[in-house]
Amino acid sequence: MTPLPRPVRALLGRIAEFWVYGTLPTALLLLMLAPILLPGQTAAIVLAYLALPAYMIHQVEEHDADRFRTFVNRWLGPSYAGLSIVQVAIINLGLVWLPLAATVGLTALVDPGWAAIAAWLMLVNATAHVAQGVVLGGYNPGLVTAGVLFLPLGIAILVVAEVSTGQHVIALAITLVLHAAIVVAARRPAPKQSPDTPADGPDQSQP
Repeated sequence: MTPLPRPVRALLGRIAEFWVYGTLPTALLLLMLAPILLPGQTAAIVLAYLALPAYMIHQVEEHDADRFRTFVNRWLGPSYAGLSIVQVAIINLGLVWLPLAATVGLTALVDPGWAAIAAWLMLVNATAHVAQGVVLGGYNPGLVTAGVLFLPLGIAILVVAEVSTGQHVIALAITLVLHAAIVVAARRPAPKQSPDTPADGPDQSQP
């Protein structure tokens, strides 16, 4: 495979490192567009749309100053490779933004019940944050917005959208697969350190 040109690789590297700082302006833009785009839409479409900026606001709390990756890697300890900066960007842009955007389309164009994908993404995420808070006896990055935004919005979606049993199963399966991908990425065994490896471990900025 032909390697990407150096300027492109450099640009992608900066996006991976600083993506979260475009997240809050993007969330605010989506909220500003809501009064233009959403009038006349069903409650399921409105709530599925709002799930995306809600998740973006959550990502700011979770990933500002690289706090989530630092928290997870410290919690896992040196036996595991942990998450890299690039992996965090791929997870949040590719496995959160894209599925939520697709959910809005499915809800609007196919069936309102597909809003359940957004609901379960938020509810499972919130449950994980709360459970981790209870187990560790303290705050974890993203806990506040998970409780304040995800729980009420996720429940509201399941209340207003007519979700079939099959849609519940598929939405929950998609959610569990996406969250499992994060766990698998983080819990890879740490590479064996060579004599030249710094004492604080390998560079986590690369996948």
